Amino acid sequence: MRSPTRRRRPSLAVLAALGVSVLALLAGCASGPAGPPTLTWYINPDDGGQAEIAKRCTDAAGGRYSIAISTLPRDSGDQRQELVRRLAANDSSIDIMSLDPPYIPEFAEAGFLAPVPPGVGARVSDGVVPSAIEGASWQGQLVTVPFWANTQLLWYRKSQVAAMGLDLSKPVTWDQIIDAAVARGTKVEAQGKRAESLMVWTNALVRSGGGQIITNPQETDPKLVTLGLTDPPALEAARIMSKLANSPAAPAAFSTADEDSNSEALQSGTSAFMVNWPFVWSKVTKAASEGTAPANTPDDYGWTLYPQTRPDLPSAPPYGGINLGVGHASLHPDLAYAATECITSAQNTAYYFESNGNPSARYASYSDPAVLAKYPMAPVILQSLTLAKPRPQTAYYAEVSGGLQRTFHPPAAIVPGPTNQAAQDLILGVLRKDRLL
Repeated sequence: MRSPTRRRRPSLAVLAALGVSVLALLAGCASGPAGPPTLTWYINPDDGGQAEIAKRCTDAAGGRYSIAISTLPRDSGDQRQELVRRLAANDSSIDIMSLDPPYIPEFAEAGFLAPVPPGVGARVSDGVVPSAIEGASWQGQLVTVPFWANTQLLWYRKSQVAAMGLDLSKPVTWDQIIDAAVARGTKVEAQGKRAESLMVWTNALVRSGGGQIITNPQETDPKLVTLGLTDPPALEAARIMSKLANSPAAPAAFSTADEDSNSEALQSGTSAFMVNWPFVWSKVTKAASEGTAPANTPDDYGWTLYPQTRPDLPSAPPYGGINLGVGHASLHPDLAYAATECITSAQNTAYYFESNGNPSARYASYSDPAVLAKYPMAPVILQSLTLAKPRPQTAYYAEVSGGLQRTFHPPAAIVPGPTNQAAQDLILGVLRKDRLL
């Protein structure tokens, strides 16, 4: 097993995971058969696109290696937990990992990622949107390979918005869509559930207001981390969340609303507005083709850029997606990085976009005729990705996200000012080991 080339202070959550890593250690000690190595790619669940790309890259490798997939749990936090346990135990079976961007600094800081070889970084960054490169980096260095890049749009039902007097060809603010929905007697869908999606929403509101949840995200000493949760942009974010949650425009079950329930509400016509990821387009077109939604429903869908927090600042839409990391204990890191170059090629990322609905991190995919035919909103997705900002790039992301979810939930209980202070006090207390989540 290889030793990590860079091992620094692991996060508090990593230290906790070390205590339950015995089983993973045993699993990681298995040796592979003779012959060309089989690289194991730990993937997040999808509609089969990563399995197809693994097959394509195995064929393209010409016998140098093959790629087998192993599917991680569906929930992002559960994916992180499983990988942390295995990586902390130097599990050599982890050759390639599909990683949620917020956890990349934590993995890099803990020494869980094999370094990106010279030359690879330049090749895998060429033609990639800036938000994806930022999300794949830590401390200014590329530590993972950008794969696909997600972002949220403002989706709406054209038939309902037509009578509201809103010009959605221009940027709109949260206040505008909430007020319009209240006046029309309809709803605005956002993610009010106590989950990572609540962190995504909060971060987008704060970044769109010109602030940051962590003001020094690259600080590696948890006692020196500083937060911007009581700064004016975060106070404005809390005001907007409280306004929506306590207005007639909030869905009945807003405190448990997630991306899937939001999508169903817009599809049914219960709501006129929704912020969500582009998967909703595949979902509604499939429903229309299968007869579970009226055939003309997709024609009534409109889309535009994420709402602004302030009318004088462009929005900073959420950035998501998946990047590829190579495990520090992999027995074949060079081959694993060669495989990531194949996986993230322009051809394969365009295929993944067109077949699975996960937007590519590469500019070239957005001029692909097959992509444009199936996803007419692709140009707006690309525009959104150029504005998107990632969640805090910090080695202590799990603590920050967990603290914010605890204090900002339920959204109807948010009181701008006191809630911000409570979140700041809890997160700083956890980072200084004075409090527990």
